[in-house]
Amino acid sequence: MTTTNTPKTVLVTGASSGIGEATAVRLAAEGHVVVLGARRTDRLAAVTERIRADGGRASALPLDVTDADGVRTAVDAVVREHGRIDVIVNNAGVMPLSRLDALLLDEWDRMIDVNVRGLLHGIAAVLPHFRRQGGGHVVTVASVGAHEVYPTSAVYSATKFAAWAITEGLRMESDPSIRATTITPGTVESELAEHISDPEAQTYMRSFRRNLIPADAIARAISFAMAQPADVDVNEIVVRPAAQR
Repeated sequence: MTTTNTPKTVLVTGASSGIGEATAVRLAAEGHVVVLGARRTDRLAAVTERIRADGGRASALPLDVTDADGVRTAVDAVVREHGRIDVIVNNAGVMPLSRLDALLLDEWDRMIDVNVRGLLHGIAAVLPHFRRQGGGHVVTVASVGAHEVYPTSAVYSATKFAAWAITEGLRMESDPSIRATTITPGTVESELAEHISDPEAQTYMRSFRRNLIPADAIARAISFAMAQPADVDVNEIVVRPAAQR
């Protein structure tokens, strides 16, 4: 299969650490123009400077995906600066796992706001530009939790199933010039597990996360999907540790 290395303008959300950071670094190294978005501007600045020091083209935008107007403003700024936006990597996500009977409603709401509404805000911001310019690519970072539920993951899994369903719905509704890919990671080195406040979920995740793969494994999958010719739409890639069962 012939792939294409034509430089693209890419917005990566949640780019200050983990999968988002690794994706921004890899795509910039491959010659793409990368705009990094996240709330932690100090981390964004450090990653952006590292990319530039290595010869990549990168810039940073403060971005809270739960703010629909802010996401639209950020996407419009990318288009003003670069003339177009080719890809959005909807990576921003949170994972404060807990049992339902822990009744951590604020954490449930936060997952829905970031993992579901944040994805919708990204799609809503890029679609008008994709239609105007005759193409584009939405990449959603979901989770194996989209396909299975385990103790403490009910709400998280629900948000990631929603992310998969939204992205698949976008694929079916869109003109073929607009591609949609769901990247489905297993256990990956990231900060997500550090934000779990429920003690039982913390214990469970220490066991669950015994086998981890680097975030760049997911970045490579994203790169692969992006590099396919315009008539090839990679709909889903599941990437997990070989030891994860």
